[in-house]
Amino acid sequence: MADNRRSQEVTKGDSRSPNRAMLRAVGFGDDDFNKPIVGLANGYSTITPCNMGINTLALRAESALRDAGAMPQMFGTITISDGISMGTEGMKYSLVSRDVIADSIETACNGQSMDAVLAVGGCDKNMPGAMLAIARMDIPSIFVYGGTIKPGKHNGEDLTVVSAFEAVGKFSAGKIDQAELDAIERKACPGAGSCGGMFTANTMSSAFEAMGMSLPYSSTMAAEDEEKAESTEKSAFALVEAIKQQILPSQILTRKAFENAITVIMAVGGSTNSVLHLLAIANTMGVDLTIDDFETIRQRVPVICDLKPSGKYVTVDLHNAGGIPQVMKMLLVNGLLHGDALTVTGKTIAQTLADVPDHPPSDQDVIRQWGKPVYAEGHLAVLKGNLASEGSVAKISGVKNPVITGPARVFESEEECLDAILDGKINAGDIIVVRYEGPKGGPGMREMLAPTSAIIGAGLGDSVGLITDGRFSGGTYGMVVGHVAPEAAVGGTIALVNEGDSITIDARQRLLQLNVDDAELTKRRSQWTPRKPKYTRGVLAKYAKLVSSSSLGGVTDLGLG
Repeated sequence: MADNRRSQEVTKGDSRSPNRAMLRAVGFGDDDFNKPIVGLANGYSTITPCNMGINTLALRAESALRDAGAMPQMFGTITISDGISMGTEGMKYSLVSRDVIADSIETACNGQSMDAVLAVGGCDKNMPGAMLAIARMDIPSIFVYGGTIKPGKHNGEDLTVVSAFEAVGKFSAGKIDQAELDAIERKACPGAGSCGGMFTANTMSSAFEAMGMSLPYSSTMAAEDEEKAESTEKSAFALVEAIKQQILPSQILTRKAFENAITVIMAVGGSTNSVLHLLAIANTMGVDLTIDDFETIRQRVPVICDLKPSGKYVTVDLHNAGGIPQVMKMLLVNGLLHGDALTVTGKTIAQTLADVPDHPPSDQDVIRQWGKPVYAEGHLAVLKGNLASEGSVAKISGVKNPVITGPARVFESEEECLDAILDGKINAGDIIVVRYEGPKGGPGMREMLAPTSAIIGAGLGDSVGLITDGRFSGGTYGMVVGHVAPEAAVGGTIALVNEGDSITIDARQRLLQLNVDDAELTKRRSQWTPRKPKYTRGVLAKYAKLVSSSSLGGVTDLGLG
């Protein structure tokens, strides 16, 4: 029934074969050796609410794969909770975990000669980690998102995990008392599922649906709803059909698919981290995609969804309004999507969206009508200049002052920066510089949700800029610029900034500029010396040695051939 040449390597021979004997011990019978072996990469853990409901989904997928005529082989993958590790040394392992997940899935599937893989994940790095492995292996594959968390409720307002971070800033600024802070913290995350706004997890799940690697509507379902389990079962059957037809990731993850993903990310107001992850996946897949492509697409795609962090609604609201298929259909009919791109079901994007209305429901404003967007252009801007010759990424949605020039306030780590904000040492007009937090310098390119949320909570979101060679949480908004490359650790200009230097962030001109003359910069560069590595053994040391620039996706296997 299927092309299962890979598993035949393991199951060939008669019943006395030691390979077959081992498989009998895990449940294979005589009739099972001719069935495709499907890896079931299970991201279940109780480390984070994002992943704590995943095992139920994995078990549902396992049963469905058997019913569809495959032999599932379940194995575990790790996760790091960005929200829990945020603001700590542990956050340095977050981006690293993306590659650990990719390596583990590749190792298990190729080591056991599996014919296909169904990956189930929730937290931010599960998705790009799985897709990196899928791109490397190029066997029939599908991704199942564990689902979004439902919003917390407080005083009639929806809460997300970002609400808790911003509440810390408000408390430090004297805007709320301890009782209010405690109430928000207790109510922000009410159950299982990934962070509820259009933060990184929901952004990447939306991107993968747009690319055709997940089933329609699956990217915005709530983790605790029955439809998520039903969609997981359907995903298993879809994968077995893809095995029969030998639909491979290389047929799906084309240049058109990446352009579709970027277009949808712009339309929904997605996370800056999507730039890093899509560049990495494209690099692995051998697709010619650069950071400049994001800027090109940004200029032609409006933001049509009013979603947190800078907007009003959460992801379950988007789902109820029609989800990603509704957004995609609007983009398609307006000539902004490639309708001929293939999906894992064997249908094209246009065929998949055939029955979706051209216009969103009129009784909601989560998805705006086409002529009334939230913003006329996309929100993820690529800034360049002498501070970022390879590029940087700014999330400009909700920014009232797209141009800021001010004195540099220089910090050598996230912790130093956060202390200064909470101690009231940052003033309106300042440009905060957080450096040596890049892929190599961190190492691990930590996210800066704590400082950016503290800035918002202190009421400085419209008057203070922040630039870093690190990353931002998908929950970040304001005049903040991340992914500055080259990073400080390799001698990028950000390493040469002195306290008080004038810096300009200009979102209109897409400029990130240190206003210091070339002669002075040359002098400073001649005096700069690299820092000694913070870690000399273990996973962070290996990562720092191998990782590429963020402008290339921060991949760890570039140039190893």
